[in-house]
Amino acid sequence: MEFRTQVPVISKEPKIGYSSKVLLLGSCFVENIGKKLEYFKFPSLLNPFGILFHPAAIHNFLKRVKEQHVFTEADIFYHNETWKCYEAHSDLNSVEKEEILSKLNAAVKETREFLKTATHVIITPGTAWGYRLNETGRLVANCHKVPQANFSKEITDVKNAIFDISEIVRSLNPSAEIIFTVSPVRHLKDGFVENQLSKAKLITAIQEVVASEENSGYFPSYEIMMDELRDYRFYTEDMVHPNSVAVDYIWEKFRQTWIASAASEVMKQVDTIQKGLLHRPFNETSEAHQKFRINLQQKIEKLEKEVPQINF
Repeated sequence: MEFRTQVPVISKEPKIGYSSKVLLLGSCFVENIGKKLEYFKFPSLLNPFGILFHPAAIHNFLKRVKEQHVFTEADIFYHNETWKCYEAHSDLNSVEKEEILSKLNAAVKETREFLKTATHVIITPGTAWGYRLNETGRLVANCHKVPQANFSKEITDVKNAIFDISEIVRSLNPSAEIIFTVSPVRHLKDGFVENQLSKAKLITAIQEVVASEENSGYFPSYEIMMDELRDYRFYTEDMVHPNSVAVDYIWEKFRQTWIASAASEVMKQVDTIQKGLLHRPFNETSEAHQKFRINLQQKIEKLEKEVPQINF
């Protein structure tokens, strides 16, 4: 007897291998997938502007990349003794004006160069609920703890933003495979019904893009979390975010769908090295540990020579 239903996943092409380059943009769940790719040393670039939840924020970032926008003091603001930008996550905040501008402009430049040669672009929006800055009438990527009275909250029609994301990627790199997925993180602060409405809007818009455009696909991370992993034991303490078991499970499904089987042996070697690098000895000066370090370094050098894309 089967005691649970499984969301079917179908192997897709072109596969992600060590000669691939993967750009990942979106919500905190894309960080989970991105960190897995980073751990296994796949060439990748993860959220240069930090976490972006709304499709309009992802679209605006890519628009800046396409236009090679140069951020100036007009694009940032000072609040709570910190310089911030409504278009980026707080990870880029700085107490120095020059530093945040340097971060923003470096992210735009790096993303443009990476995107032009990327083989895969993973887009993972998290919500259709957005916050519009009353002063400018523009949707923001992050409110930065500015008083909520300065914003108007609204459920948005995300279809145009999703299509525009695809259009910009195509304009800079026509051959890149775009992988859309909806974050399984529930935005319950918006409300239970409101969260479902939000996810439905995202899924509907993405499905329209995938159905109408080549070189695009959909990975059902949201559906896997909601159906296969519906038990609360697969959530963190906040009962909203997937825990490490759930992330590992969804990653395995993603691996079956998109990661080349030929990469498996290399991934095993990378995993062994990564665990070795994390090893903490009782006595760092012992002869046994010195031999362990030499052996580990030899493994790293051998793998980097065999797979030049890998860099420890």
